Amino acid sequence: MTTPFTPSKIVIYWLYLGIVLVLAMVVIGGITRLTHSGLSMVHWSFQGSLPPMSDAGWEDEFAGYQTSPEFQELHSSFTLSDFKSIYWWEYIHRMFGRMIGIVFIVPFAFFLFKKRIPKDHVKWFVGILALGALQALLGWYMVKSGLIDVPRVSHFRLAAHLFTAFLTCAVIYWTLLKYTYHGTVVSVVNSRQRILVALGMLISVQIIFGAFVAGLKAGWVHNTWPLMDGALISETVFSMEPWIRNFLEGKSGVQFVHRTLAVAVLLLSLLLFKDLEDYEGRSRKALFAFIVALVLQFILGVATLLLQVPITLAVLHQVVALIVLLSLVRLYFTLSFQPKPIEVS
Repeated sequence: MTTPFTPSKIVIYWLYLGIVLVLAMVVIGGITRLTHSGLSMVHWSFQGSLPPMSDAGWEDEFAGYQTSPEFQELHSSFTLSDFKSIYWWEYIHRMFGRMIGIVFIVPFAFFLFKKRIPKDHVKWFVGILALGALQALLGWYMVKSGLIDVPRVSHFRLAAHLFTAFLTCAVIYWTLLKYTYHGTVVSVVNSRQRILVALGMLISVQIIFGAFVAGLKAGWVHNTWPLMDGALISETVFSMEPWIRNFLEGKSGVQFVHRTLAVAVLLLSLLLFKDLEDYEGRSRKALFAFIVALVLQFILGVATLLLQVPITLAVLHQVVALIVLLSLVRLYFTLSFQPKPIEVS
């Protein structure tokens, strides 16, 4: 007779730590972007981890930055002291990412060796590692786009980098839930799953357009709500040809999509309250947590826009977006897996 697998608390704590670290990484990444620090390091050695340790070292680092498009076009008046103020955020960002990699790879190898991960879950853990590696690669690819000709990163690459971070965190949480309840729940079909899948897709697109807004600095235009400077749709939304460019490259068009999707997500979420009495305990709590996070995110988005993107609100808006996604993951899990019925001998 096969002995049933019992989830290990240390593995559960490790996965929770991973979620916290990714949340922290999102905060650091947001601050790095909003303080315009992301292009301060023009080279990166995987062998070396230490920042400049002497005046000569700082001078060499600053000299490298002075060859970049950002310095030449935007920061030509920067002193060494100014350079240090942006260098540290990017340095912390990169080192924190490296630390997350170590925190995942080393314990995973240990837990796998100790057989604390069931065979049918290994693919999820490997998926986490693969997504983490992809996210790091996309980070390098993103920064590279701002070191060649123009002093800004591609907003498409920024969106890929940010969305992969969100996806990684969502997969970690899904893996955590499946691992925690391993052997105690059974898969079920629920009519609300389709709504949640549609919501997940819509929220994913919204996250991508949020990154577009950030990358194009579109949050500094049309700082009014619900109208766009007095109009339902600003005339500048359709100022580019062909028309599709407005919604991929235009500041007004990208902001219009982002603010419109926010309303669409909120309205679609209200459908989940239909037949609320049919939700059982865990699902009902998960639903309310999701709605609270979503409403808070909506309010933060409007406030960030009206106040012209203060750093604190902008970072909080980004973090709560991730919490909304995680809340949706939990809600989907509670609707897809129900406790096993007790067997009566």
